[in-house]
Amino acid sequence: MNAPLQVSFHNMPHSDLVESAIRDAVTRLEALYDRITSCRVVVDQPHRHHRQGNPTQVRIDLKLPGSELVIKRKSSDILAPGDLLGVIHEAFEDLHRQLDQFVNRRRRFVKNHDAPPHAKVVRVFPMDGYGFLETLDGRELFFHRNSVLDQGFDRLQIGAEVTFAEELGDERPQASTVKPVGRHNHA
Repeated sequence: MNAPLQVSFHNMPHSDLVESAIRDAVTRLEALYDRITSCRVVVDQPHRHHRQGNPTQVRIDLKLPGSELVIKRKSSDILAPGDLLGVIHEAFEDLHRQLDQFVNRRRRFVKNHDAPPHAKVVRVFPMDGYGFLETLDGRELFFHRNSVLDQGFDRLQIGAEVTFAEELGDERPQASTVKPVGRHNHA
């Protein structure tokens, strides 16, 4: 981490046990992503309610190259020694999940959807409302006028490039969701 960890206690006494738990949690975050630039943790007891207990809140600001992750967790239960550690643990677990998602996006582990397959229109029968596509692997697929998006059937020409989805028809595979692509086929 470029800047040292900052741990602050507001409206409550400093606790070495709590600070140690925070430092351990930040060490686990650094093991997940070693480019963290700074981390600031504020443990606060904003209100003192004698009947409702002393609710606490934890705020974590984690700065990364080009981004910042912020987590805020509150506890409204009566504060016992283990309660504050539980709130801190939950906050760091949420931050760990967000950091993991950030790292996966940064490393491009996010699932990419494949582009729909392409084909060329090889025959069109305008009066009958159907035609045939030739796929890149040389197969021929039937398509119906209702399968062409944006009512584009009447604008299709032989040789036009299209994307499509393939599904099983009554007798054989056929094209559905046919969409013209290319500069000459925009509606």
